[in-house]
Amino acid sequence: MRFDVVTLFPDMVIAAAGCGVTGRAIERNIVSLSAWNPRDYTLDRHRTVDDRPYGGGPGMVMKYQPLHDAVQAAKQAGVKAAKVVYMSPQGKPITQALLSETCELEQLILVAGRYEGIDERFVEQDCDEEWSIGDYVISGGELAALVVIDAVTRLLPGVLGDEDSAQQDSHSDGLLDCPHFTRPEQIAACSVPQVLLGGNHAEIERWRMKQALGRTWQKRPDLLKKKNLSAEQENLLREFIVELV
Repeated sequence: MRFDVVTLFPDMVIAAAGCGVTGRAIERNIVSLSAWNPRDYTLDRHRTVDDRPYGGGPGMVMKYQPLHDAVQAAKQAGVKAAKVVYMSPQGKPITQALLSETCELEQLILVAGRYEGIDERFVEQDCDEEWSIGDYVISGGELAALVVIDAVTRLLPGVLGDEDSAQQDSHSDGLLDCPHFTRPEQIAACSVPQVLLGGNHAEIERWRMKQALGRTWQKRPDLLKKKNLSAEQENLLREFIVELV
């Protein structure tokens, strides 16, 4: 899969993406990443990418032409069916389901805005969608774009050492993940749950599902409202609540 980021800080994106899971995926040619600086597509000697907003107001607005030309260059370097996404606090919230769908793309172009915003005509004419990582504002879209790249990359075949890892993450099935433990078996007065030590895989899976349901009920009850639980899951959730009380 190919990622392209339109950004005023290409070095920031390339450096951060070179670490961890994404970096290894790039080294193994499972994904590729390119950054496109709108300043390289300006038409004046000052390489101007922003201007004052019409109607007045604080801040500056990124200009249409440099952004448009940068996106066109990214498209020409990749595939015709590239999807262009503007990272924006006004966009639709990113979910695990959306990320899973994104894995089917050949090329994803992420636009990282700066300043007060970008010319709305670019959003309307050049972008397919707007995505948000949350109901808050950060200084630019680079970190949001990196979140998307990392989250999508780890879902691609061959990226993680264990193919089941991504499938068992929080939100992969609409629930939060169950708790995890490793050695030592005892820390102060806290022990690893006995069921995890017994080797009965059916009981372990049952316990993990109960914990996932219970954690979701405790921390994100809104997720449970969106999920149709099976009869077995409803029984496990009832058990969790009874045991908690």
